[in-house]
Amino acid sequence: MQFQVTDIAFDFSDDAYDEPITDEYKEELREGVFGTVWEADDEDDLIEEITAATGWCIKSIDYRIVLK
Repeated sequence: MQFQVTDIAFDFSDDAYDEPITDEYKEELREGVFGTVWEADDEDDLIEEITAATGWCIKSIDYRIVLK
């Protein structure tokens, strides 16, 4: 299935990240996710795909299924 993310919140509370996370970086990350049609089997797979692509865990996500 194909998914388009309509809203997403990342978990930026990772203590392992050495530098402060700027608002600009957060916005670029969100825009990159919004600008992509994601191929996944289900919602859990979608979350795994985005986490693997961005390197950040997801707190919450809203999406729509793209019909062909």
